[in-house]
Amino acid sequence: MNSFFIVYAHYDESSFNAAIRDTFIKSANEAGHKTDLLDLYKEQYDPVFGGEDPDENVLDHRKRIEAADTIVLIAPIWNFRMPAIMEGWIDKVLAPPWAFRFKQLVGNYGYPDGKLGDKKAIVFCTYGSPRLAITTFFLNLPIRRLKRGVFHICGIRKILYKRYFAVPFVEESRRKAFLVDVKKTAENFK
Repeated sequence: MNSFFIVYAHYDESSFNAAIRDTFIKSANEAGHKTDLLDLYKEQYDPVFGGEDPDENVLDHRKRIEAADTIVLIAPIWNFRMPAIMEGWIDKVLAPPWAFRFKQLVGNYGYPDGKLGDKKAIVFCTYGSPRLAITTFFLNLPIRRLKRGVFHICGIRKILYKRYFAVPFVEESRRKAFLVDVKKTAENFK
């Protein structure tokens, strides 16, 4: 059995991201896994970080991560990043010294020492662009930034990144195939 902490970031309940969320939760629960959903827009999460100490929300989200095996992010990619509400959540929750610390080597040089090495991650992202544009012209920037710049720094090495391209332009049969992939991921992720 797996325990998933799901962080969802889309404002539109009729979006394909909502279908991903609902399919993942239903499939995971039917397979005997535990799910815990954080809907950032519904909770009106404040993504602005001004250097303050963690508030009650941040501390609660960290406890929920500690109780889970896997962090699941579900969001669209806009301008080669997730929505600001998700990016702010990452900045505030997956922050030092809780998620990682820097170990000094020499002078100003060091490396991150991740504190979440016992966790796994799944990222579901939707794109309006076709795969070719993302992988060639833009060199997979969103995936590399999330894997290396967020999860690896936190010590998370087992990361499954699921991308669904050209979502506004594909036929319904393609969207259904995407959701079958989500279902299989929820059921079989280890």
